[in-house]
Amino acid sequence: MKKVLVTTQHRGVFAGLVEDGHDMNARDFGLKDARMAIYWGTTKGVMELAETGPTGKSKISSKADIPMLHDVTAIFSITDEAWERWEAQ
Repeated sequence: MKKVLVTTQHRGVFAGLVEDGHDMNARDFGLKDARMAIYWGTTKGVMELAETGPTGKSKISSKADIPMLHDVTAIFSITDEAWERWEAQ
């Protein structure tokens, strides 16, 4: 599974897992073990969530599988350090 940060046309920001080999050109797909960034709490924008993870000021949702996420606008790889912070929320 690949760790990714996903943004949507509806201003959603999600961190989760996609299958290895997933078509990264797809605009609709599911995420496993996903969490939503309700409030980023970053100083360097949304991509900070992919590089170093949520901050102490971030508000992150509980974990859930998302069978279908629609209107994807961007997919970022998440570093291991950032994923640990997402998981700790």
